[in-house]
Amino acid sequence: MKPTILVIEDEPTLARLLVYNLTQEGYETTVAEHGGEGLRLAVTKSFDLIILDIMLPGLNGFEVLSRMREQNVKTPVIILTARNAEDEIVRGLRLGADDYMTKPFGVSELLARVSAVLRRASGRPESEDGSSRSENKIEIGDITIYPEKYEVWAAGEPIALRPKEFEVLLYLIQRPGVVVTRDDLMNVVWGFDYAGGQRTVDVHVSSLRKKLELGRKSLKIEAIRGVGYKVVFPRPGSS
Repeated sequence: MKPTILVIEDEPTLARLLVYNLTQEGYETTVAEHGGEGLRLAVTKSFDLIILDIMLPGLNGFEVLSRMREQNVKTPVIILTARNAEDEIVRGLRLGADDYMTKPFGVSELLARVSAVLRRASGRPESEDGSSRSENKIEIGDITIYPEKYEVWAAGEPIALRPKEFEVLLYLIQRPGVVVTRDDLMNVVWGFDYAGGQRTVDVHVSSLRKKLELGRKSLKIEAIRGVGYKVVFPRPGSS
Protein backbone atom coordinates (compact mmCIF):
# COMPACT_ATOMS: atom_id res chain seq x y z
CA MET A 1 0.00 0.00 0.00
CA LYS A 2 1.08 3.56 -0.65
CA PRO A 3 2.11 5.58 2.41
CA THR A 4 -0.54 8.20 3.19
CA ILE A 5 0.35 11.80 3.97
CA LEU A 6 -1.88 14.59 5.27
CA VAL A 7 -0.75 18.06 4.18
CA ILE A 8 -2.16 20.86 6.34
CA GLU A 9 -1.27 24.00 4.40
CA ASP A 10 -3.38 27.04 3.54
CA GLU A 11 -1.14 28.57 0.86
CA PRO A 12 -2.53 27.13 -2.42
CA THR A 13 0.68 27.31 -4.45
CA LEU A 14 2.75 25.56 -1.80
CA ALA A 15 0.03 22.98 -1.19
CA ARG A 16 -0.09 22.12 -4.91
CA LEU A 17 3.72 21.90 -5.03
CA LEU A 18 3.76 19.52 -2.08
CA VAL A 19 0.98 17.34 -3.44
CA TYR A 20 2.56 17.13 -6.89
CA ASN A 21 5.99 16.10 -5.64
CA LEU A 22 4.70 13.71 -2.98
CA THR A 23 2.44 12.05 -5.54
CA GLN A 24 5.37 11.71 -7.95
CA GLU A 25 7.24 9.88 -5.17
CA GLY A 26 4.39 7.41 -4.80
CA TYR A 27 2.66 8.83 -1.72
CA GLU A 28 -1.11 9.19 -1.36
CA THR A 29 -1.87 12.73 -0.22
CA THR A 30 -4.78 14.54 1.38
CA VAL A 31 -4.88 18.34 1.81
CA ALA A 32 -6.51 20.41 4.54
CA GLU A 33 -6.52 24.20 4.14
CA HIS A 34 -7.56 25.10 7.69
CA GLY A 35 -6.30 24.08 11.10
CA GLY A 36 -9.67 22.83 12.27
CA GLU A 37 -10.13 20.68 9.19
CA GLY A 38 -6.61 19.33 9.53
CA LEU A 39 -7.18 18.39 13.16
CA ARG A 40 -10.44 16.64 12.33
CA LEU A 41 -8.77 14.55 9.63
CA ALA A 42 -5.75 13.78 11.81
CA VAL A 43 -7.98 12.53 14.62
CA THR A 44 -10.61 10.64 12.60
CA LYS A 45 -8.48 9.10 9.86
CA SER A 46 -5.24 7.15 9.75
CA PHE A 47 -2.17 8.66 8.08
CA ASP A 48 1.46 7.60 7.98
CA LEU A 49 2.74 11.19 8.17
CA ILE A 50 1.45 14.74 8.58
CA ILE A 51 3.10 17.83 7.09
CA LEU A 52 1.85 20.74 9.18
CA ASP A 53 2.27 24.45 8.53
CA ILE A 54 2.45 26.63 11.64
CA MET A 55 0.68 29.70 10.24
CA LEU A 56 -2.87 28.52 9.54
CA PRO A 57 -6.32 30.12 9.63
CA GLY A 58 -8.54 28.99 12.48
CA LEU A 59 -6.39 26.77 14.67
CA ASN A 60 -2.70 27.41 14.13
CA GLY A 61 -0.21 24.59 13.73
CA PHE A 62 0.79 24.61 17.41
CA GLU A 63 -2.83 24.17 18.49
CA VAL A 64 -3.37 21.40 15.95
CA LEU A 65 -0.26 19.54 17.10
CA SER A 66 -1.03 20.00 20.78
CA ARG A 67 -4.60 18.74 20.45
CA MET A 68 -3.46 15.80 18.34
CA ARG A 69 -1.01 14.67 21.00
CA GLU A 70 -3.59 15.25 23.76
CA GLN A 71 -5.90 12.88 21.90
CA ASN A 72 -3.09 10.33 21.63
CA VAL A 73 -2.63 10.73 17.89
CA LYS A 74 0.94 9.49 17.44
CA THR A 75 1.25 10.10 13.69
CA PRO A 76 4.71 11.51 12.86
CA VAL A 77 4.62 15.25 12.10
CA ILE A 78 6.94 17.47 10.09
CA ILE A 79 6.24 21.13 10.81
CA LEU A 80 6.81 23.96 8.33
CA THR A 81 8.10 27.15 9.93
CA ALA A 82 9.32 30.59 8.86
CA ARG A 83 13.02 30.78 8.11
CA ASN A 84 15.18 31.11 11.23
CA ALA A 85 12.10 31.13 13.48
CA GLU A 86 13.87 29.41 16.37
CA ASP A 87 11.02 29.95 18.82
CA GLU A 88 8.63 28.16 16.45
CA ILE A 89 11.04 25.28 15.97
CA VAL A 90 11.65 24.82 19.70
CA ARG A 91 7.96 25.05 20.56
CA GLY A 92 7.01 22.61 17.80
CA LEU A 93 9.57 20.05 18.92
CA ARG A 94 8.45 20.31 22.52
CA LEU A 95 4.84 19.75 21.49
CA GLY A 96 5.82 16.51 19.78
CA ALA A 97 6.85 17.30 16.20
CA ASP A 98 9.24 14.73 14.72
CA ASP A 99 11.07 17.06 12.35
CA TYR A 100 10.84 20.50 10.81
CA MET A 101 11.53 22.40 7.59
CA THR A 102 12.11 26.14 7.35
CA LYS A 103 10.65 28.11 4.46
CA PRO A 104 11.77 28.43 1.78
CA PHE A 105 12.98 24.86 1.42
CA GLY A 106 14.17 22.60 -1.36
CA VAL A 107 11.81 19.89 -2.56
CA SER A 108 14.61 17.31 -2.61
CA GLU A 109 15.42 17.96 1.05
CA LEU A 110 11.76 17.75 2.04
CA LEU A 111 11.34 14.42 0.24
CA ALA A 112 14.45 13.10 1.96
CA ARG A 113 13.06 14.17 5.35
CA VAL A 114 9.71 12.54 4.56
CA SER A 115 11.42 9.28 3.63
CA ALA A 116 13.58 9.34 6.77
CA VAL A 117 10.66 10.01 9.12
CA LEU A 118 8.54 7.28 7.53
CA ARG A 119 11.41 4.80 7.73
CA ARG A 120 12.05 5.57 11.40
CA ALA A 121 8.34 5.32 12.21
CA SER A 122 8.11 1.92 10.56
CA GLY A 123 10.95 0.60 12.71
CA ARG A 124 12.55 -1.25 9.80
CA PRO A 125 16.14 -2.28 10.52
CA GLU A 126 16.72 -3.67 7.05
CA SER A 127 17.91 -1.87 3.95
CA GLU A 128 15.54 -0.15 1.56
CA ASP A 129 15.19 -3.22 -0.67
CA GLY A 130 14.65 -5.58 2.27
CA SER A 131 18.00 -7.34 1.94
CA SER A 132 20.22 -8.21 4.88
CA ARG A 133 23.58 -7.29 3.39
CA SER A 134 26.34 -6.01 5.64
CA GLU A 135 26.33 -2.28 6.36
CA ASN A 136 28.23 0.34 8.27
CA LYS A 137 27.30 0.48 11.94
CA ILE A 138 28.66 1.71 15.28
CA GLU A 139 28.13 -0.42 18.40
CA ILE A 140 28.49 0.99 21.92
CA GLY A 141 27.30 -1.45 24.56
CA ASP A 142 23.65 -2.16 23.83
CA ILE A 143 23.35 0.76 21.39
CA THR A 144 23.76 0.25 17.64
CA ILE A 145 23.95 3.24 15.29
CA TYR A 146 23.52 3.05 11.51
CA PRO A 147 25.02 6.32 10.16
CA GLU A 148 23.87 5.86 6.57
CA LYS A 149 20.25 5.21 7.51
CA TYR A 150 19.91 7.63 10.44
CA GLU A 151 18.81 4.77 12.69
CA VAL A 152 19.57 4.00 16.32
CA TRP A 153 18.72 0.78 18.15
CA ALA A 154 19.00 0.18 21.90
CA ALA A 155 18.81 -3.39 23.25
CA GLY A 156 17.25 -4.48 19.96
CA GLU A 157 14.54 -1.81 19.95
CA PRO A 158 14.41 1.12 17.48
CA ILE A 159 14.75 4.62 18.95
CA ALA A 160 12.95 7.31 16.96
CA LEU A 161 15.33 10.25 16.70
CA ARG A 162 14.79 13.40 14.68
CA PRO A 163 17.43 13.89 11.97
CA LYS A 164 19.13 16.72 13.87
CA GLU A 165 19.14 14.67 17.09
CA PHE A 166 20.81 11.85 15.20
CA GLU A 167 23.42 14.17 13.72
CA VAL A 168 24.18 15.62 17.16
CA LEU A 169 24.60 12.13 18.60
CA LEU A 170 26.82 10.99 15.74
CA TYR A 171 29.05 14.06 16.01
CA LEU A 172 29.45 13.64 19.77
CA ILE A 173 30.23 9.92 19.77
CA GLN A 174 32.96 10.51 17.21
CA ARG A 175 34.65 12.72 19.84
CA PRO A 176 34.50 10.71 23.08
CA GLY A 177 35.55 12.69 26.13
CA VAL A 178 36.01 15.89 24.15
CA VAL A 179 33.95 18.93 25.10
CA VAL A 180 32.06 20.10 22.01
CA THR A 181 30.82 23.67 22.21
CA ARG A 182 27.29 24.68 21.33
CA ASP A 183 28.66 26.89 18.55
CA ASP A 184 30.54 23.92 17.11
CA LEU A 185 27.40 21.78 17.13
CA MET A 186 25.38 24.56 15.51
CA ASN A 187 27.92 25.10 12.74
CA VAL A 188 28.32 21.39 11.96
CA VAL A 189 24.73 20.19 12.36
CA TRP A 190 22.73 23.28 11.38
CA GLY A 191 25.25 25.06 9.15
CA PHE A 192 27.21 28.28 9.36
CA ASP A 193 24.34 30.32 7.92
CA TYR A 194 21.84 29.21 10.59
CA ALA A 195 20.62 32.32 12.37
CA GLY A 196 18.96 30.60 15.32
CA GLY A 197 20.36 30.56 18.84
CA GLN A 198 21.96 28.00 21.11
CA ARG A 199 18.61 27.12 22.67
CA THR A 200 17.90 24.95 19.63
CA VAL A 201 20.99 22.87 20.44
CA ASP A 202 19.97 22.50 24.09
CA VAL A 203 16.45 21.38 23.19
CA HIS A 204 17.75 18.72 20.81
CA VAL A 205 20.32 17.40 23.30
CA SER A 206 17.71 17.31 26.09
CA SER A 207 15.31 15.35 23.89
CA LEU A 208 18.12 13.05 22.76
CA ARG A 209 19.11 12.20 26.33
CA LYS A 210 15.53 11.39 27.28
CA LYS A 211 14.92 9.15 24.29
CA LEU A 212 18.07 7.12 24.72
CA GLU A 213 17.99 7.20 28.52
CA LEU A 214 21.64 8.17 28.35
CA GLY A 215 23.54 7.88 31.58
CA ARG A 216 21.92 4.54 32.55
CA LYS A 217 23.59 2.11 30.20
CA SER A 218 26.03 2.36 27.33
CA LEU A 219 27.02 6.01 27.31
CA LYS A 220 26.00 9.38 28.60
CA ILE A 221 26.07 12.97 27.43
CA GLU A 222 27.38 15.37 30.03
CA ALA A 223 26.51 19.05 29.97
CA ILE A 224 29.48 21.33 30.59
CA ARG A 225 27.98 24.47 32.08
CA GLY A 226 28.39 27.52 29.87
CA VAL A 227 30.35 25.61 27.22
CA GLY A 228 28.66 22.62 25.59
CA TYR A 229 28.52 18.84 25.84
CA LYS A 230 30.70 15.75 25.82
CA VAL A 231 29.90 12.08 25.44
CA VAL A 232 31.39 9.61 27.92
CA PHE A 233 31.66 5.88 27.25
CA PRO A 234 31.62 3.38 30.12
CA ARG A 235 34.84 1.79 31.25
CA PRO A 236 35.31 -1.85 30.22
CA GLY A 237 33.77 -4.11 32.83
CA SER A 238 31.71 -1.37 34.46
CA SER A 239 28.03 -1.99 35.04
